[in-house]
Amino acid sequence: MEPTTETIYFDATLTPNRSLSPRAFTIVMGIVAAMSFVAGLAFVSMGAFPVIGFFGLDALAIWLAFRWSFRKLKQETRVRITAAQIDLVHTRPGKAPRLANLPTAFARVSLDFPERRPSELKLAHADKAWVIGRFLTPAERKTLKDALETAIWKARNERYAV
Repeated sequence: MEPTTETIYFDATLTPNRSLSPRAFTIVMGIVAAMSFVAGLAFVSMGAFPVIGFFGLDALAIWLAFRWSFRKLKQETRVRITAAQIDLVHTRPGKAPRLANLPTAFARVSLDFPERRPSELKLAHADKAWVIGRFLTPAERKTLKDALETAIWKARNERYAV
């Protein structure tokens, strides 16, 4: 997003919650590797030497699953609200950023609770809606909705003050 001289009422970068730090990941993978190695050695001592390779494949599968999960954590959504417009930029690793600009005057914020899916926080204008913060918890989505509504209300009041 380019710099602006307008008053910014809301500017946030939303990122997924990280439950495992890089150091903790190293510790977990060390434990998994050690357990796989010890269990593999037990089978080798009983004469089943090919089993140690399968324990290695299990550890590799766990490592790949963590790596895939960490890659998903690199996505982010940036939301900026000014009196004129709302700018949305969603970036994901390996994909082009998705951009959207909505006029603040006609933007709507809604928090839907579908029957069988998690809640969805939507920013809408005309017949288009953008779901933001899919990776947030329901409580975080509610807080974000309240903050967005407050910022939009303040931006509208600046622009349409009598």
